[in-house]
Amino acid sequence: MQSMYLYAVLAISILGIAVAAALARSVIRQDAGTPQMQRISNAIKLGAEAFLRRQNRTIFSLALALAVVIFAGYSFSGGGTALAVRMTVSFVLGAACSALAGFSGMWVSIRTNIRVASAARSSMRGAMQIALRGGAVTGFSVVALSLLGVAALFLLFGGLEDPITVPRQIVAFGFGASFVALFAQLGGGIFTKAADVGADLVGKVEAGIPEDDHRNPAVIADLVGDNVGDCAGRGADLFESTAAENIGAMILAAALYPAFGIKGILFPLVVRAFGLIGSIIGVFAVGGDEDSDPMHSLNRGFYVAVALATAGFGAAVYLLLDGSWNYFFAGLLGIATSILFVFITQYYTETKYRPVQDIAKACLTGAATNIISGFAVGLECVAAPVLVIVIAILGSYYLGAHAGIANVSAHSAGLFGTAIATMGMLSTAGYILAMDTFGPITDNAGGIVEMSHNVATAEGDLVRERMDRLDAVGNTTKALTKGYAVGSAALAAFLLFSAYIDQVKSLLHLPPASDFPIDLGQVPVFAGALLGAMLVFLFSSFAIKAVGKCAQTIIQEVRRQFKADPGIMAGTSDPDYSTCVDIVTRSALKEMVVPGLLAVAGPVVVGVVFRQFHAGATAVAAFLMVGTIAGILMALLMNNAGGAWDNAKKFIELGHLGGKGSDAHKAAVVGDTVGDPFKDTAGPSLHVLIKLLSTITLVAAPLFL
Repeated sequence: MQSMYLYAVLAISILGIAVAAALARSVIRQDAGTPQMQRISNAIKLGAEAFLRRQNRTIFSLALALAVVIFAGYSFSGGGTALAVRMTVSFVLGAACSALAGFSGMWVSIRTNIRVASAARSSMRGAMQIALRGGAVTGFSVVALSLLGVAALFLLFGGLEDPITVPRQIVAFGFGASFVALFAQLGGGIFTKAADVGADLVGKVEAGIPEDDHRNPAVIADLVGDNVGDCAGRGADLFESTAAENIGAMILAAALYPAFGIKGILFPLVVRAFGLIGSIIGVFAVGGDEDSDPMHSLNRGFYVAVALATAGFGAAVYLLLDGSWNYFFAGLLGIATSILFVFITQYYTETKYRPVQDIAKACLTGAATNIISGFAVGLECVAAPVLVIVIAILGSYYLGAHAGIANVSAHSAGLFGTAIATMGMLSTAGYILAMDTFGPITDNAGGIVEMSHNVATAEGDLVRERMDRLDAVGNTTKALTKGYAVGSAALAAFLLFSAYIDQVKSLLHLPPASDFPIDLGQVPVFAGALLGAMLVFLFSSFAIKAVGKCAQTIIQEVRRQFKADPGIMAGTSDPDYSTCVDIVTRSALKEMVVPGLLAVAGPVVVGVVFRQFHAGATAVAAFLMVGTIAGILMALLMNNAGGAWDNAKKFIELGHLGGKGSDAHKAAVVGDTVGDPFKDTAGPSLHVLIKLLSTITLVAAPLFL
């Protein structure tokens, strides 16, 4: 009977992939627009696919070398060949699934953009549905592949016979997913923001031409970046979140085995499957008409997904946790946390609220006061999300600890409550990711409309108006998803930290209920904590510096083309788009390696070195704990400050404070340019970093003892 739950999870995973494939087929069948639209779309498509191929070659060469290290490490550290093979297979499969999830979503998004642009000629409702369903391919692929990978490995490695041990043998699946996600987010983020900064500074500020103007040599690279950063990068990011959360929760559930048996260990997978079903139905529930606000339609689908995921949570608690309703309320706390994060992000990044308007007013006195005001907002916006995270962790721990579970310590039951809160927050990840990918699809579609000269007639003006409305909604969904991503990363990181402590206790043959104190008063432990915080700042520095270096190369190329061919500005000759794409590709792939390797090597080096002081495991725990805290705070600052700077510029472009071309607008463009690597490179990469630190310590734990 209990094995049926696992087979049901596998079946729902395959269903999710089938729905994603059906949606992709449905989108591809839509009208592909005019020849002018197709010319622009094909350039975006070729650039995105070329970048991703080259990026994946780089990532897989690094992953292959790391797989050899994992195999050798477990073979010669006393784990034996069988465990080494399982860890290596898990790592390789996690890396492959993460790359596949990102690629499949981007493959559809770069074919959806032109169909959205074409549909906007006749109906905004049709364009919105095509964009959302194109985005849903990414969302459903990510969640389904993550669920399928973990469930299949659990079955393959004999989890039905040995459910306590096997989850520890598939932790490398999460590490493989994290490894690919970090490089995908870094590489894509560096590409998209370097191209964006170059296109804005030379095109909008120096040459005075509009955004997405076909005369800008960097405009195709900018549109390519939306796909490789916001689609492929974010897809790999949330794939890694769901995979790591599933595995971490299964490890913590082992402590509840005396009460729930294998059902408790399968609970995270069943909840994720219910969430996938809710997300699928939520996407199909999105309707609306020509005059309604598209955001209201998207929110309606989100609320449907949340309601169904909540019902699924209740069913899973009843069936697998014997009706321990405290855990259901812990899940509700996680769902409420995700909604609060969305509202908090909305407050700090939308044009109708005080923070963005204050930044816009600061632009009246120049770029310097704009930067000061925006950075202050970034610092301020850390407070509310942290309070929400604290309440979620304390509340879910309390609910779990007081669930009255027989034969299980209150501490173990409480930690599982925090895991369930994380499950609740990630339960609608499929729908959230669909909304996120909606953003770059509509952004690309708007660029295609602008560049294909489809705005020269009254009909063209109507099309552009429709695309502007959808693009504005897309900007909002992208900002909201960043808030959701960092919130889920925070809860998942705490869950994985608890799983690391459980892993160390298991390796030391300590009882699950025993204490394992991390004493910051010990010199090696304090030193490890300090190094963890330092890593976050150094990593962020490398990521932002990489954008600056890449942007310099693209700025020089755009200036060169304008100077060499005056016909570009006159509109009598076309710029060389492909050279700009190639320059950014080569530069981004080169610059992503150092920060990526720093993140992977950091915790391992700390653990191996401090092992000589007989404090390897505790120093790494402190490194992980403080690095996670610093990473969450830094990611919140960067995401929201960058989003606020961006929307302060948009607020002025709507006609406020002098409008486009005014001195205030020029100052706002500078702030937006500073914020670009904050919100789209370093910030999102930190989401992945804090989970990568957890997954690599889980895999490398034997080296620290």
